[in-house]
Amino acid sequence: MLLLGIETSCDETAAAVVTEGRRALASVVTSQVPLHRKFGGVVPEIASRAHLDAILPVVKETLARAGVEPDALDAVAVTVRPGLIGSLLVGVSFAQALALLWEKPLLAVDHLLAHIEACFFTDADLEPPLVALVVSGGHTSLYRVEQRTQATLLGATTDDAAGEAFDKVASILGLGYPGGPAIERVAKGVEPGTIRFPRTLLGDDSLDFSFSGIKTAVLYHCFGQDASGPGRGELPPEEQARVAAAFQEAVVEVLVEKCRRALKQTGLRRLAVSGGVAANGRLRQELRHSAQEEGWTVAFPPKELCTDNAVMVAALGTELLRRGAATDLEVAAKGEVGQ
Repeated sequence: MLLLGIETSCDETAAAVVTEGRRALASVVTSQVPLHRKFGGVVPEIASRAHLDAILPVVKETLARAGVEPDALDAVAVTVRPGLIGSLLVGVSFAQALALLWEKPLLAVDHLLAHIEACFFTDADLEPPLVALVVSGGHTSLYRVEQRTQATLLGATTDDAAGEAFDKVASILGLGYPGGPAIERVAKGVEPGTIRFPRTLLGDDSLDFSFSGIKTAVLYHCFGQDASGPGRGELPPEEQARVAAAFQEAVVEVLVEKCRRALKQTGLRRLAVSGGVAANGRLRQELRHSAQEEGWTVAFPPKELCTDNAVMVAALGTELLRRGAATDLEVAAKGEVGQ
């Protein structure tokens, strides 16, 4: 099977051609980071307009790199949910037009399941059932995965996603956008010293997440509750690094603890971790350490497949096509989880 995948759920315009759901012949991702950097986060209207400009060139380049003509494709797969509705509409409308023009089946892909699929794509030995953590700028969720096309939600963030907290704390520290790589960079090899931020665990058995409190704690630590401290970005570099390290350590500790709980409560011994924050080296280190200590396994995609991409969309589309799950061309983009 040969599929074209299209991804426009947030601020990356991406397309990929994948064969048999296992090998990418081409993958193109156009990032909008320069457009959103001065705002410290993604501006939905800017994102959707940028997708309109990028989608046709990205798909053309992908097919050219893959050396594939449309007639050779078996189907078109596209992310339909969740995400920014304006951004999703661009990808879905474009994929609908291609499927109609080329007379190909259309596969509607869930963005969060696609992130999990990135782990299956890169690890041929990985099989359900397993627990999956999807951790990114928009989502921090735990799932029980019984089959690759379905997952049961175990827990989710009650406020900020982990990646969103990274972005906001990076803004507080004057480190720029995106926040995850910036915080990891300045925190590398740094000991937090006496700085310790709260670990919000929401009860002994909870699998939900909350990161708004730690963001506020960082704000108060840096500037004081009356904002009497230095301005944003004016902390000494040594203090900036210690705060970044303490923040990162707190978030990683919560994520690891929630994964431990999910595995214990489900009785499963396999964990798959994906999403943009899954690229964080400290998180990978601590989850691998816990897996070794406690006798479970953990799988990550390569870092280039942690952030939004279309390889994971085409791979999951292949699995859907194998199961006969072609979608009506009238499928609608849906911004929220579970719509």
